[in-house]
Amino acid sequence: MKKFQLEMGGKNPLVVLDDADLKTAVEVAVNGSYFSTGQRCTASSRLIVTEGIHDRFVAAVAERLKGLTVDDALKAGVHIGPVVDQSQLDQDLRYIKVGQDEGAKLAWGGELLKRETPGHYLQPALFTEANNNMRIAREEIFGPVLTTHTFRSTEEAIALANNTRYGLAAGVWTSNLSTAHRMARAIKAGTVWVNSYEASDITVPFGGYKQSGTGRDKSLHALTKYTQLKTTWIALESGGGGLQAAAL
Repeated sequence: MKKFQLEMGGKNPLVVLDDADLKTAVEVAVNGSYFSTGQRCTASSRLIVTEGIHDRFVAAVAERLKGLTVDDALKAGVHIGPVVDQSQLDQDLRYIKVGQDEGAKLAWGGELLKRETPGHYLQPALFTEANNNMRIAREEIFGPVLTTHTFRSTEEAIALANNTRYGLAAGVWTSNLSTAHRMARAIKAGTVWVNSYEASDITVPFGGYKQSGTGRDKSLHALTKYTQLKTTWIALESGGGGLQAAAL
C-alpha cells in the first residue's frame, strides 16, 4: 500500500486568558489572523477570549487594525497586501455576507479598497457575537476574516477550541504555566503555541489532527513515515546457536 502524507486546512483558535500580557496578545492576534492576508493554513481565524476582557480586547484589536496599511506588498511600510486573485476575493466577500446573514456583527472592516497598484485589496474583517454554529466560525475562509468568541472557564475555552473538524494549530495566551500545559495537552491540534504564534523550526514536526491532515512535515518524523523497517537474524554458530538480531 502506498504511503502518503496530507497537510490540509485549519480553523485555528487563539485562546486569550485574562492573566495574559494583553498588549502583546493583541499584536499577535492581529499578526496571526491577518498578515499574509489571512492566506495561511495556520492563520488564527478564531479568537477565543475570556468574557471579562473580551470587549476591551476586541476594541484594542480594532484600533490596531485601523493603523495597518493595506496596499501593494512590495511598497515600504505596507502591512497587508492584496488577496491572491479574484476567485479568493469573491470567496472572502461571500463569507463576510454569510457572517452578517447568520447574525454575527461586523465590528470593523470587510470593505473593498482601491489602490494605485492594481490588485484585490480587502480591508481586514473583524466579527463579534459569533458562535461555533456559524459557517464563518466553522469553515476555512483563507482570507482576512476573524471571528471572536467568549468563555468563562478554561474548560469552556478548551471545548470551544476543539469544536471544529480541523486540528492544525492553536495558540494559548496566559501567564500561568500550569494552565498553559493543561490547555496545550487538551487542545486537539498538531501544534500549540503558548505566548507566541507561528514559531517554526525544521527540526520540529508539523502537521494536523482530524481533517487537517495526516503525517508530519519536518524533523525525523517526516522521514520515518516513508522508512520500511527490516529485522535480520544472524546465526553466529552453525546449527543456529548464538543468534543476534538487528533492525535496519
